Parts: sequence; C-alpha cells; structure tokens
Amino acid sequence: MQRLFPLTLLAILAIGLIIACKHEPPIQPGGGGLPIPGCDNTDICFESTILPIFQSSCAKAGCHDATTAEDGYVLDSYANIIKKGIKPGNAGGSKLYTVLFKTGGDQMPPLPSAPLSQAQRDSIGKWINNGAKNTINCNCSCDTAQYTYTAVIKPIMDVSCVGCHNAASLGGGINLSNHAAVKAVAVNGKLMGSINHAPGYIAMPQGGKLSDCQIKQVDKWVKAGSLNN
Repeated sequence: MQRLFPLTLLAILAIGLIIACKHEPPIQPGGGGLPIPGCDNTDICFESTILPIFQSSCAKAGCHDATTAEDGYVLDSYANIIKKGIKPGNAGGSKLYTVLFKTGGDQMPPLPSAPLSQAQRDSIGKWINNGAKNTINCNCSCDTAQYTYTAVIKPIMDVSCVGCHNAASLGGGINLSNHAAVKAVAVNGKLMGSINHAPGYIAMPQGGKLSDCQIKQVDKWVKAGSLNN
C-alpha cells in the first residue's frame, strides 16, 4: 500500500492538469488557424471586421490581390493574410500593422487612396494582439431594428466598400464615402443589387458578402428613403 500511494497521487495530479489545461487550435503561418465561431465581444471578429478592411483597401488589382501579389503579399483571405507580416500577439512587431502608419510614398494603402482610419487601424492592432484568430460568425451585435445612416450604414460602407469606392479611387466610377453618393446608388437599385450578389450586378464586396443582418439593415434604410439620419 505504501508503494501504491505515490503512484496514485501522481495519477490524480496528472488528471487534474489535463482537465485544467485548455488549448485553442494553434495559428500556423501558411494557412493554419481553424475557424473559431462565437460571440466573444472581447475579441475583434476577423470575418466581419478585419477581412473586409483588407479586401476593400488592400486586395485590389495592382496591389495585393492574387494576380498582382505586390511584394509577395496576397491579402484576400485569412490563410493568405496570416502567411507573412503578422505576428500573433504582437501588433507592434507585425509589418502588416506598422506599415499602416507610414506616410508619403510609403503609405499603405498607397496614394492617392486615403489611409485607413484610426478606428480601422485600432481594430487590426487589437485583432493581432488578441492572437490573430480566425474568428467567424461573431457579428453578434448586429440588430436589424437599427438602420440609421450615421450609426449603421456609414460604418458598413467604411469597412467594406470605401477602400475601393472613394473620391481618390472610384472603383466602377462609384464613390461610397458620403451620404449623397451612397443614396444615389441606393435610389437606382445598384446598391442592393450588388450587396445581394443579384444576377446582372457586380457582386460587392469583392471576395465576400455582407452578413444577412447587414444586408437587411441596408435594405431597411433604402426602403425608408435612404435618409441622412
């Protein structure tokens, strides 16, 4: 019995350690990092917040799309974004974050495009510092009862559309950086046709689609008169 006691104690300790230790799938540069669904509001959602910024402002023809791959960067998906320039947990040591603060000829997105907003840079920094996780299905704060231009529609446009459709870079000849411009494409039907990926329209955002909730919010805003509210 005396010999068995130490072995029994060690077994209990080992079981306790296994139960207490929780592991998340490791992020592996080169395409690892399993999708993590959920509604953890302490995290920045990659799918609905970070990916649209990269797709709209970086993964454009002539820059960091799959065809051009400027400087070896393709920034159109989680697997490609995480391959290089991102150090999970260390935004300050991540080139894809620090380059966002460059000016002049080193500015990213490059001139004549406008730089990312401070809010967008903050979101990318927080996402990296939180581990650069592939978080999906976490747009939990979306409420279809809310659809004012200032609080809802403009932020959607800023994150998912303005990178390509601004005064300095008129993708398709369309500017979505102000109310009057957004209302114009709302009235002629192009806005809803594009974000619904309807036949006969150019699907927007490129490389992805707004959530069902966001599309419903835009639809309600359009049907209510596309007000500057």
